[in-house]
Amino acid sequence: MLLKEKLLASQIYLILTALFVTSLVVSNLIFQKFFFWNPFGWFPFELSVGLLPYPITFLITDVISEIYGKKKANQIVVTGIFASIFSILIVLVANYTTATAWSPVDNLLYTKVFGLSPLAVLASMLAYLFAQFIDIRIYHFWKQKTKGNHLWLRNNLSTFSSQFIDTFVVVLLLSLFNVLPWNVFGKLILSGFLFKVLIAALDTPVLYLIVFFFRKKFHLKKGEELSLD
Repeated sequence: MLLKEKLLASQIYLILTALFVTSLVVSNLIFQKFFFWNPFGWFPFELSVGLLPYPITFLITDVISEIYGKKKANQIVVTGIFASIFSILIVLVANYTTATAWSPVDNLLYTKVFGLSPLAVLASMLAYLFAQFIDIRIYHFWKQKTKGNHLWLRNNLSTFSSQFIDTFVVVLLLSLFNVLPWNVFGKLILSGFLFKVLIAALDTPVLYLIVFFFRKKFHLKKGEELSLD
């Protein structure tokens, strides 16, 4: 690969990493707002707004797994962990400061909005660790089994499996920590999982387009990966 192409590949990887980390951190900070979404008219999804950016993380890990390989995909998972820990340390330090009398956000409001973030991040990180590493493992398992064919199959099988684990673990831990009431446990798991499955199905054409772009731009054969080393 030419030096110019290698630099471009590295820049794209950094952009994907930035999108991944931003989506992950933001989803942990905004999770306390819930809303109803009823696109089909017969099943109202009851969702946290934190779920809106979260599926992007699985699309990005699948893109990186397909184009840059398993090692690079695992690297952004670890990067996401450090970013989550660092963001919550900032939130905690800010929580221990005293708001001025004229501050638009007083101590009580700040604590109400961000006070549960450490528990949310802990629950999310545990679920995220299980889900992302499983997603990457399943993706590469099916990539080897299909010899680089059937991109839609490995994308959906890996995402469906990992998203169920992620949804179940994070809702369970938040319920155990008394962040969420137990009476919404089943509803949130069903709504969260079905929403993620729907988004995963919808993002399959997007994944195909991104992979097509990479293969054309960097002259990659089916199953071939970019090396940044």
